Order: sequence, then C-alpha cells, then structure tokens
Amino acid sequence: MTPTADTFVGIDVSKATLDVHVLPAKRAWSTPNQDSAVHALCKELAALNVTLIVLEATGGLERRLLAALLAANLPAVVVNPRRVRDFAKANGCLAKTDALDAAIIALFAERIRPPVRPPVDAETQELAALLARRRQVVDMITAEKNRLGADPPSKRVQRAIRRTISYLEKQLDEVDNDIDTAITNSLVWKAKDDIIQSVPGAGPVLSRTILSHAPETGTLNRKQIAALIGVAPLNRDSGTLRGRRIVWGGRTEVRNVLYMATLAAIRFNPVIARFHARLIAAGKLKKVAIVACMRKLLTILNAMLRSNLQWQTTEVLP
Repeated sequence: MTPTADTFVGIDVSKATLDVHVLPAKRAWSTPNQDSAVHALCKELAALNVTLIVLEATGGLERRLLAALLAANLPAVVVNPRRVRDFAKANGCLAKTDALDAAIIALFAERIRPPVRPPVDAETQELAALLARRRQVVDMITAEKNRLGADPPSKRVQRAIRRTISYLEKQLDEVDNDIDTAITNSLVWKAKDDIIQSVPGAGPVLSRTILSHAPETGTLNRKQIAALIGVAPLNRDSGTLRGRRIVWGGRTEVRNVLYMATLAAIRFNPVIARFHARLIAAGKLKKVAIVACMRKLLTILNAMLRSNLQWQTTEVLP
C-alpha cells in the first residue's frame, strides 16, 4: 500500500480509560477518561494535525469525548462497532483487548475513512436523551405488566407491582411533558413536528424520533434517506442465484418506530393504504409489502420536510 502523510487516530472508549492509537506512526498510549485528561488529549491530537479520528459507539460513553473533539475542531466520527469488528475479522484479527481495539479502529479510519458528520447540537442531544429515557420507562412498564399477568403472584406482590406501575406511568407523563416542552420551545422543531404529524399515521412518537435520531431527514434524496434508516432493499445474489432482498443496518430506533407508524398508515393513510393494497394484489409477501410501505412513508416525510409542506398539499409527492 502506498505510504500516506495523513494521520489517523483510533480511540477505544471505556468507562475508566481511553486507549489511543495513531497511524502511520504506530504510537499508542492510554489515558484516564476524565475531563482534564480529555482536554489534554484534544490538545495533543490538535498538535498532530490529524486527518481523521474514529471512535466506536459504546452506549453513550463516547459522547463526552466526541463533544470535546468536535469543540476543538477536530475531525472525529463515531461508527457502529459491528463495522469495526467485521473489519477486524476480515484482517485476521480475532483477539480483543482495549489496545488492540484502538489499533484496529485506527486502521479502519485509514482504510475506510468514514465521513465526518456535522456535530449534533445540544438541543438535539437533549431530545435524544429524553426519548431514550421514555423507551426505558415504557419497557419497564411493559415488564411489570407482564409480571402481573403471568402466574398470579400473591396479593402483596400484586400491590407492589401496581405501585411500581403507577410510579412509572407518572414518570412517563413527566418525560412526555418534557419532550413536548422541548419541541414547543424550538421554532424549527415545532415547524418540523407540525409537518410530520400532519401525515395520517405519523404521530408524536415518530415525529420526535425523527427529529432526534434522524435530523438529516429533509436534506437527503430518497435513496440516501432509505439507506440511512435501513429500509433500502439489499441484494443477496451470487452467480446464478437470485436471493430475496433484505433490509439491514441503519438506525434501529427510527426503523422500529417507523414500522409501528406504517401499520397505522396502512389503515388510515389513503396513499399508503392504496400502495399496500396494490402490492398485496401483485402477490408480494405481507412483510415485504410493509417494508415497502415503510420506505414509501419515509420518502413522503423526507420530501415534505425538504419542501416545507404539510400533508394536505403533498399527497402527490413520491
């Protein structure tokens, strides 16, 4: 491979430490994952004039470091750890330690060069955190209700479970109020929220999820937005074999909510309902038809946000 003068950095993030690896210098070190150490690391990387810094998504542990790197005007990007792990396997690296992970991430940065995205503003991060908390509370309520509906526990346990459910439902109301307030206080978000919710089948949960987890919606073309969310059909062909197309990857949080919204749209949205009926009449499998409707609904929302038009004037959009 032709030598390059560019500098690439891989950082493996854990709760206590940051393992750093620099290519092509093959320099590696570890530093505490603390504010003072993060600040010093940013200054050191700035002096290296790096081309790209790559971090893995680690359940939110990477956010503080990413924010600091972007604030220092450093070209940093977070990638899906599965991509890095698959890359490591393809390069014959099966062992796994923090130092090895940092080296592989740096090599991934050098070879793949994932594009740096614009930094997410503080308001969007706050909305994403509120939505994440909402999902957690909903999951806990569901788990408690499942326990209550399983083999009936004693009356004392039933009362305890009902008290927990009542508390969680109050917390859910509080989170929903916080989300509503955040959207109402932002003129940009309020306008986008009004556009999204004007579509039959697209309710507040889908709107908030798109605003926080897919802020690019409205700025991409239909193929790009479908690939971003993970509803673009991917080929599975080899030789003379023509496999069934599948959807994979993308932003799971958005895709899960989009699925539920699409089920509602198939019933109440005339455009999606006609599209779904046409696919079923053509012999498409039910799941295939639903995914196609998900892509159709997403395309409509993307076009509406791009054109700043509400549903009444956009039924003819693709």
